Amino acid sequence: MNPKTYSAKRDDLEARWYLIDADGQVLGRVATQIATILRGKHKPTYTPHLNCGDFVIVVNAAKIAVTGKRLDQKMYYQHSQYPGGLKQETLRQVLEKHPERVIERAVKGMIPHNRLGADVLHRLKVYAGPEHPHQAQQPIPWQQPTVESWLAEREQAEAAEAAETEEAAETTKA
Repeated sequence: MNPKTYSAKRDDLEARWYLIDADGQVLGRVATQIATILRGKHKPTYTPHLNCGDFVIVVNAAKIAVTGKRLDQKMYYQHSQYPGGLKQETLRQVLEKHPERVIERAVKGMIPHNRLGADVLHRLKVYAGPEHPHQAQQPIPWQQPTVESWLAEREQAEAAEAAETEEAAETTKA
Protein backbone atom coordinates (compact mmCIF):
# COMPACT_ATOMS: atom_id res chain seq x y z
CA MET A 1 0.00 0.00 0.00
CA ASN A 2 1.09 3.54 -0.71
CA PRO A 3 1.09 5.57 2.52
CA LYS A 4 0.78 8.87 0.63
CA THR A 5 -2.52 10.63 0.19
CA TYR A 6 -3.65 10.96 -3.42
CA SER A 7 -3.88 14.49 -4.71
CA ALA A 8 -5.15 15.10 -8.24
CA LYS A 9 -3.24 17.32 -10.63
CA ARG A 10 -4.92 19.95 -12.75
CA ASP A 11 -4.01 18.07 -15.95
CA ASP A 12 -5.63 14.85 -14.64
CA LEU A 13 -9.06 16.43 -14.20
CA GLU A 14 -11.79 15.99 -16.78
CA ALA A 15 -15.09 17.80 -16.33
CA ARG A 16 -18.30 16.14 -17.46
CA TRP A 17 -21.70 17.73 -18.06
CA TYR A 18 -24.75 16.55 -16.10
CA LEU A 19 -28.40 17.43 -16.64
CA ILE A 20 -30.80 17.67 -13.70
CA ASP A 21 -34.55 18.11 -14.13
CA ALA A 22 -35.87 20.06 -11.13
CA ASP A 23 -39.54 19.46 -11.99
CA GLY A 24 -41.32 18.49 -8.74
CA GLN A 25 -38.11 18.00 -6.74
CA VAL A 26 -37.60 19.60 -3.33
CA LEU A 27 -35.35 22.68 -3.47
CA GLY A 28 -32.91 21.81 -0.66
CA ARG A 29 -32.42 18.21 -1.74
CA VAL A 30 -31.70 19.18 -5.34
CA ALA A 31 -29.35 21.94 -4.19
CA THR A 32 -27.27 19.52 -2.11
CA GLN A 33 -26.91 17.14 -5.07
CA ILE A 34 -25.90 20.03 -7.33
CA ALA A 35 -23.35 21.32 -4.80
CA THR A 36 -21.85 17.83 -4.49
CA ILE A 37 -21.47 17.49 -8.26
CA LEU A 38 -20.05 21.02 -8.65
CA ARG A 39 -17.41 20.42 -5.95
CA GLY A 40 -16.53 16.97 -7.33
CA LYS A 41 -17.19 15.12 -4.09
CA HIS A 42 -18.91 12.31 -5.99
CA LYS A 43 -15.60 11.38 -7.64
CA PRO A 44 -12.83 9.28 -6.10
CA THR A 45 -10.31 11.87 -7.37
CA TYR A 46 -11.77 14.67 -5.20
CA THR A 47 -9.13 17.18 -4.16
CA PRO A 48 -10.26 19.99 -1.82
CA HIS A 49 -8.02 22.75 -3.19
CA LEU A 50 -8.82 22.18 -6.89
CA ASN A 51 -11.92 22.71 -8.97
CA CYS A 52 -12.38 19.04 -9.78
CA GLY A 53 -16.15 19.12 -10.13
CA ASP A 54 -18.38 18.83 -13.15
CA PHE A 55 -20.72 21.16 -15.00
CA VAL A 56 -24.41 21.03 -14.06
CA ILE A 57 -27.36 22.09 -16.21
CA VAL A 58 -30.63 22.49 -14.29
CA VAL A 59 -33.86 22.69 -16.28
CA ASN A 60 -37.44 23.39 -15.15
CA ALA A 61 -36.32 25.60 -12.27
CA ALA A 62 -39.74 27.27 -12.27
CA LYS A 63 -41.35 23.94 -11.28
CA ILE A 64 -39.25 23.37 -8.16
CA ALA A 65 -41.13 22.14 -5.10
CA VAL A 66 -40.83 23.32 -1.50
CA THR A 67 -42.27 21.84 1.66
CA GLY A 68 -44.50 23.43 4.25
CA LYS A 69 -45.39 27.12 3.99
CA ARG A 70 -42.04 28.17 2.55
CA LEU A 71 -43.54 29.78 -0.55
CA ASP A 72 -44.95 32.57 1.60
CA GLN A 73 -42.77 32.43 4.72
CA LYS A 74 -39.25 32.17 3.27
CA MET A 75 -37.85 35.66 2.74
CA TYR A 76 -34.92 36.86 0.65
CA TYR A 77 -33.28 40.03 1.93
CA GLN A 78 -31.09 42.67 0.28
CA HIS A 79 -29.80 45.88 1.81
CA SER A 80 -28.29 48.86 0.02
CA GLN A 81 -26.35 49.92 3.16
CA TYR A 82 -28.33 53.16 3.25
CA PRO A 83 -30.93 53.92 5.94
CA GLY A 84 -34.24 52.40 4.92
CA GLY A 85 -32.56 50.44 2.12
CA LEU A 86 -33.89 47.00 3.08
CA LYS A 87 -35.62 45.10 0.28
CA GLN A 88 -37.34 41.81 0.95
CA GLU A 89 -39.15 39.31 -1.23
CA THR A 90 -40.89 36.02 -0.55
CA LEU A 91 -39.93 32.81 -2.29
CA ARG A 92 -43.16 32.97 -4.29
CA GLN A 93 -42.29 36.45 -5.63
CA VAL A 94 -38.77 35.40 -6.60
CA LEU A 95 -40.06 32.26 -8.34
CA GLU A 96 -42.46 34.38 -10.40
CA LYS A 97 -39.80 36.89 -11.51
CA HIS A 98 -36.52 34.94 -11.66
CA PRO A 99 -36.92 31.22 -10.86
CA GLU A 100 -33.27 30.51 -11.73
CA ARG A 101 -32.05 32.66 -8.85
CA VAL A 102 -33.74 30.46 -6.24
CA ILE A 103 -31.62 27.43 -7.16
CA GLU A 104 -28.48 29.51 -7.71
CA ARG A 105 -28.79 31.09 -4.28
CA ALA A 106 -29.48 27.77 -2.54
CA VAL A 107 -26.40 26.20 -4.14
CA LYS A 108 -24.24 29.26 -3.48
CA GLY A 109 -24.80 28.84 0.25
CA MET A 110 -23.51 25.26 0.09
CA ILE A 111 -20.15 25.86 -1.60
CA PRO A 112 -17.05 27.60 -0.20
CA HIS A 113 -17.25 31.38 0.07
CA ASN A 114 -13.92 32.13 -1.60
CA ARG A 115 -12.32 32.28 -5.07
CA LEU A 116 -12.60 28.54 -5.53
CA GLY A 117 -16.30 28.72 -4.72
CA ALA A 118 -16.81 31.48 -7.28
CA ASP A 119 -15.02 29.37 -9.87
CA VAL A 120 -17.15 26.36 -8.97
CA LEU A 121 -20.38 28.39 -9.21
CA HIS A 122 -19.56 29.38 -12.80
CA ARG A 123 -20.09 25.74 -13.75
CA LEU A 124 -23.77 25.92 -12.78
CA LYS A 125 -26.25 26.68 -15.58
CA VAL A 126 -29.90 27.10 -14.52
CA TYR A 127 -32.88 27.54 -16.85
CA ALA A 128 -36.53 28.18 -15.96
CA GLY A 129 -37.95 25.99 -18.74
CA PRO A 130 -37.11 22.60 -20.26
CA GLU A 131 -34.83 24.03 -22.99
CA HIS A 132 -31.10 24.74 -22.68
CA PRO A 133 -28.40 25.79 -25.19
CA HIS A 134 -25.83 23.17 -24.13
CA GLN A 135 -26.72 20.27 -26.45
CA ALA A 136 -23.22 20.32 -27.97
CA GLN A 137 -21.72 19.26 -24.62
CA GLN A 138 -23.87 16.09 -24.62
CA PRO A 139 -24.99 16.29 -20.97
CA ILE A 140 -25.66 13.05 -19.14
CA PRO A 141 -28.87 12.81 -17.06
CA TRP A 142 -27.81 12.71 -13.39
CA GLN A 143 -28.49 9.53 -11.46
CA GLN A 144 -27.83 9.62 -7.73
CA PRO A 145 -25.21 6.92 -7.01
CA THR A 146 -26.50 4.07 -4.86
CA VAL A 147 -24.80 1.12 -3.21
CA GLU A 148 -26.45 -1.22 -5.73
CA SER A 149 -25.08 0.74 -8.71
CA TRP A 150 -21.61 0.84 -7.12
CA LEU A 151 -21.65 -2.93 -6.55
CA ALA A 152 -22.84 -3.56 -10.12
CA GLU A 153 -19.99 -1.42 -11.51
CA ARG A 154 -17.51 -3.24 -9.28
CA GLU A 155 -18.73 -6.65 -10.47
CA GLN A 156 -18.45 -5.56 -14.12
CA ALA A 157 -14.90 -4.32 -13.54
CA GLU A 158 -13.91 -7.56 -11.81
CA ALA A 159 -15.45 -9.64 -14.63
CA ALA A 160 -13.59 -7.61 -17.25
CA GLU A 161 -10.33 -7.98 -15.30
CA ALA A 162 -10.83 -11.75 -14.99
CA ALA A 163 -11.49 -12.01 -18.74
CA GLU A 164 -8.30 -10.07 -19.47
CA THR A 165 -6.16 -12.28 -17.23
CA GLU A 166 -7.71 -15.40 -18.76
CA GLU A 167 -7.04 -14.09 -22.26
CA ALA A 168 -3.44 -13.24 -21.31
CA ALA A 169 -2.94 -16.74 -19.88
CA GLU A 170 -4.20 -18.32 -23.13
CA THR A 171 -1.84 -16.23 -25.26
CA THR A 172 1.15 -17.23 -23.13
CA LYS A 173 0.26 -20.95 -23.52
CA ALA A 174 0.04 -20.70 -27.30
